[in-house]
Amino acid sequence: MIRRVLCTLLAVCALLFTGATAAQAGDRHGVRPLARAHAHNDYEHERPLFDALSHGFTSVEADIYLVGGELLVAHDPEDVVPGRTLQSLYLDPLARLTRSGKVRSLQLLVDIKNTGAATYTELDRVLRAYRKMLTSYRYGRVHRDSVTVVVSGDRPRELMQAQRVRYAFYDGRSADLNSGVPASFIPLISDNWNNLFTWQGVGPMPEAERAKLHQFVRDAHAAGQRVRFWATPDLPGPAREAVWRELVAADVDHINTDDLAGLEAFLRSLPRTRAAA
Repeated sequence: MIRRVLCTLLAVCALLFTGATAAQAGDRHGVRPLARAHAHNDYEHERPLFDALSHGFTSVEADIYLVGGELLVAHDPEDVVPGRTLQSLYLDPLARLTRSGKVRSLQLLVDIKNTGAATYTELDRVLRAYRKMLTSYRYGRVHRDSVTVVVSGDRPRELMQAQRVRYAFYDGRSADLNSGVPASFIPLISDNWNNLFTWQGVGPMPEAERAKLHQFVRDAHAAGQRVRFWATPDLPGPAREAVWRELVAADVDHINTDDLAGLEAFLRSLPRTRAAA
């Protein structure tokens, strides 16, 4: 009798534990993705990649250095730490998450910080081991998959353009807008906000700058390209929110931030049709 009661109690406890675990997993898996959310310097967060995913971000950025044959993730050379590789922080976790279906569409922006051609050559070699989850370019066609790698920073353009098979794409600049280079090579147009606009969110946006922003996005979208600006105001407050509202109104695809919670709260406060790109 005592044994039967104990068995029953253990079974109930097991069910409660399983139910709680399933609920927690459901909550994590149930985070609604935010198509516009881009985590700048993602690797500086306490849990690189995972913090961004927990806030619904669909684009993350990692700076890399080629050091001793390894792709090490850091913002500055003095911050390089052995073992903090692109594989361990991003590619290996993404391989697990895509296999389990928890990540189905994510942009990984890889910013090359040194020795462009040599670093890209090693990046290309590394990416081939993860090709089952990667969007690729093969013999003139783009084959979409769960993770799309876009190379920024010190990009070896000629080397990348010459490849008949690629597992990464090129991050363009405003000079590449309306250049005729196809989105199969340059799917993303990025630039420093301050190179193009003077407005920093204080007072109304000048009409000429608003028109310029909207035309910039229309031109990119007409070519099948997405748009991202870096160095937009990122301190919490009305100025940042004003800039973010203009970016959403212009249909900018990726809003750049280091404040994951702040951008998530802003985007989730919008109607779904505006929060989504």
